[in-house]
Formats: sequence, structure tokens, C-alpha cells
Amino acid sequence: MYTLGINAAYHDSAACLVRDGIVVAAAEEERFNRVKHGKRPIPFSAWELPYGAIDYCLGAAGIGLAEVDHVAYSYDPALFPGRPAEGDRVTLPLEPSAAGPEGESAAPWDPLFHAYVLNAPRQLAGGAPHHLQARFAGPHRFRWHSVEHHLAHEASAFLASPFQDAAVMTLDGRGERATTTLGVWRHGRFERFRQVDYPHSLGLLYEEVTRYLGFLHSCDEYKVMALASYGSPRHLEYFRDILPWDKDGGYRLLPPRLEARFGPPRRRGEPFEERHYDLAASLQKALEETVLHLAAWLREQSGEDQLCLAGGVALNCVMNARLRDSGLYDEVWVQPAAGDAGTALGAALWVDHQARGGPRRWTMEHAYLGPSYADEEIEAFLRWAKIPYRRLTNVAEETAELLARNRVVGWFQGPMEFGPRALGARSILASPIDPGMQARLNELKDREDFRPVAPAVPEELAGEWFVDGGRAPFMLFVYEVAADKAGRMPAAVHVDGTARVQTVAREANPRYYDLLHAFGRRTGVPVLINTSFNVRGEPIVCTPRDAVASFWSTPIDALVIGSYLVEKP
Repeated sequence: MYTLGINAAYHDSAACLVRDGIVVAAAEEERFNRVKHGKRPIPFSAWELPYGAIDYCLGAAGIGLAEVDHVAYSYDPALFPGRPAEGDRVTLPLEPSAAGPEGESAAPWDPLFHAYVLNAPRQLAGGAPHHLQARFAGPHRFRWHSVEHHLAHEASAFLASPFQDAAVMTLDGRGERATTTLGVWRHGRFERFRQVDYPHSLGLLYEEVTRYLGFLHSCDEYKVMALASYGSPRHLEYFRDILPWDKDGGYRLLPPRLEARFGPPRRRGEPFEERHYDLAASLQKALEETVLHLAAWLREQSGEDQLCLAGGVALNCVMNARLRDSGLYDEVWVQPAAGDAGTALGAALWVDHQARGGPRRWTMEHAYLGPSYADEEIEAFLRWAKIPYRRLTNVAEETAELLARNRVVGWFQGPMEFGPRALGARSILASPIDPGMQARLNELKDREDFRPVAPAVPEELAGEWFVDGGRAPFMLFVYEVAADKAGRMPAAVHVDGTARVQTVAREANPRYYDLLHAFGRRTGVPVLINTSFNVRGEPIVCTPRDAVASFWSTPIDALVIGSYLVEKP
């Protein structure tokens, strides 16, 4: 039985294919259409079906759409306030001004958004772009399922986590109604205890401050998290006042009115002031306090000592570390594609689980679920493009030699990662030993100066280099850098003495693991800086063509692509 999961609501359009409980493939549409987060000036691309990602997933299984049994769409229009009932259909095209809703959800694009959602089954069956139509040819037999947005988030956590039973928390901007949910997965069944509904939302508050600080909301929230380390939470009481908690695992959000309280917003490109740092620090602290309050209530309500998280707010690795270190739970697991892209995974797993009626069959041990390219394909492209290259005898050892000489290396290996983090498949790698490497990489990627870069370390050595360093394969927790090691890898240490760590196991990524050890043998530091293979405003590279284009248009020194090395003169 094949189940195709789709996210095409709000942002981060994606697809996932599950076969009898096992995930076959998953990918984000931005990697194919090259529009980061699906954000064009008018956000049609965020609502369009992820045809490129669907085509990849079907191709990975060697099937066409006609062989798919179930399609799980991670949005249920029947739950949206004031929206058409389930089963209604709206004929396209629909003018943005037509049938405008009244009240809290009123927005000029709402009718058009729901036209896309309601017509998605018809679009999937007959609307694929011309160059992909072969994979989408009918007749189709799939059954369509509209899965509540937050249920898709929840399922992406409890049906992918390593836990048999666990408390489950999701935190994001909004779904149809819910913004925060608390529940438990136990004995193969899920029960939701509590949900917080729009407009009360931790994610939307973080988005509002992100916008106020001159960044792009639903995209740059991680920059605010990094900025917070430079400030003092002197406005914490203000955020406590607008985020009152209740004793039953909930909270309310009062209108922030940031300009009235803090003055004019920062415009993009303007210098940062102390007030910006302090505002970010205060917001971050308030987020952590509120989530700890929710987690404590959930721990008591569920009785479980393991927690799994999803939703865009769960990508906040500083908050995740506070949860990990709080003592509330023995283990905390965060789904690596925790944002909206991961709802394609969750929707597919949930519908598959319901249809099969059997036990779970899959655990998300790694995120390498995207396209991969054999050496033969890579070499054929390099020859066609007339790019000088040479084949490496030992990829790990020879790349380690380049890195030990302080070269910056584009690293393109194996299946692409699913989710926003580069985890050693589509990465830019560099030595952490040079104190100037952070600034060099930020300049190379056209990033803000305050942005930290993340270290990768072999899993078994994490405890030597980071305080209480444990397994963290998805780069979703920060750790304090060991005091005797900080001076040996200064470029990897953030201003607050922490680092967002990725631990690497041999079974998950052998070549990447061997590279870390090879670099360690040469330098005494088995740690590499790993940042995503892209520049600001661009999605992470997906294909050999993407990698070569990014390599030649940036100051990257060398490209290790499969078994081949490309160097600049």
C-alpha cells in the first residue's frame, strides 16, 4: 500500500511517500523549484501542489500516481473558521476579492488560498506540469484524506520518534485553528489533552518580533534566536504580561503592539542597536519559560518521561536545550523537519497507520530521504559542462587534507536531507581552528555577522568536546562547549559559549563520519564546521548542477561531489 503525503498550505511545500509503514522518500519543493520556503511576492507557490517533490518521491519508488492508494493532505479546510464545508469545491480561477470572509481570518488572499486547497484533488489528478505528466498519468484510484494540520505535526513526531510511548507537544504559528497542542501517544493510540487556538500563538508572536527586527517572518526566526545571545532579557516582564498562562496547560497572547512599546521597527539593512538585542533576548526567554510551563503540565497529565516535539517553534534549538536540561523528561526528541514541510511526513504516516491498523514499522534514524546521484551521473554532468575535475582515491582522507589547509569545501554526497538543516549531504565544510572562519563563512554566504556556525563531531566523541554531549544527529540542540576545548575550535563557539551540535554516526553517514576522523588525525580536532550549501535567499542545493553553480558563484575553494574533486585555479 502506497500513501503519498503532501503539504501545500502556508509555506514549505513538501511531499513524502510511505509504503506499508516504511518511508520511501521525502523532499521539499523548494529544492526543485528553487524558491526558498515557497515565498514569491504573491505566495501562489506556497499553495501549489509540490509537483517536483511528488515526482521525485514516486520515482524513488518506481511507481506512478496511478499506483498510489491514499493521498494525505496536511490541511483540513472544514476546520478553518468560516470556511466552506468539507466536500465543497470552488471553481478556479477565483478572484482574490470574491466571497471575502468576515472577522478574525479576513485577508484578501483567503478565498484564493481555499480555492487551491479545495481543488487540490482535481489538481493532483490532472494538473501536473507538462514535463512531469508521465508520472501523473491516470486512471487514478487514490483516496483523498484531509488531515488536520496539527495532527500531521503530531504524527510526524510520535510515528517517527524512537519512543514506543511518549508525551507529544506541537508548537507553530497556526493550523486551521490550533497553534499549540499537548497530548500522549500510548499503546498505539494518540490522545490530545489540550490545544491552544488562533490568535493565541507562540509562533505568531515570534514571527511578529522577527518582522519588527527587520527580518522575513516564517523564514528568519532562527536569526532572532541567534541575536538573543547578544542581549539582556530586560523586557521579560513585558512579554510575561502579554503571555499569561493558565493552570490547565494553556496560555493567551495579548496584542503585542511592539511599535507603541519599543518605537519604530528596524528596517532591513539598518545597523543593530542594543534595544534590538535586548528585545530578542527577552522574547527568547519568554518563549522558553512558556514552553517549560506547558511541558511541566504535560508531564503531569501524561505520566510519560519521554517527550517528542514538532511544529516550526520546535526548530528553536536553544529552547530545545532548555527542555532537555529541565529534568522534566528523561529524553526529548525533535522531528528534524519540524516545520510545515514535516506535515507531509506526518500526514502520510498517520493515514498509513490508520489504513493498515497495524503497529509502527519505521523510526526516523536519519534525515537522508531526498534525491541522490551516482558517480556515473555526476561525472557525466562534469564532462558535459567541460569542468576540470579529478577522481579522488580516498574521498575522506583527501578532503580532510584540504580542510586541514584551511580550505572551504562544498560537500555533495549521497541522498539530500529532508528538513531545513544540512547534515553532511549538502554542506559547506570548514575547519573550526581558525578564529576568523566564522566571519569568512558569513561573508561567503552573505549572512549577518552575528550568525554562528555549527560544529559536527563523531557521536562517540561528543562528550569530550561538549558538556554532557549526547546523541544529536539532527542539529536541533545547543550544548555548552567544554572549557578546555573552546580555544581549540574558536570558530565553532557562539558568543554565549554554546554550539548547535550535530553528532555523526558511522551507520548514518559513513563517508562524513570517516572525514571527521581523518580531519582529527591531522589536526587533533575531530570537529568540522558544517553549514548549509547555499547562500542567503537560495534553497540548499539539490542537484549536481545546483552544486556547481553555487560553487562557481561563491568563494568556496573546492567542491567534493561524489568521488570527484573540482578546484578553482
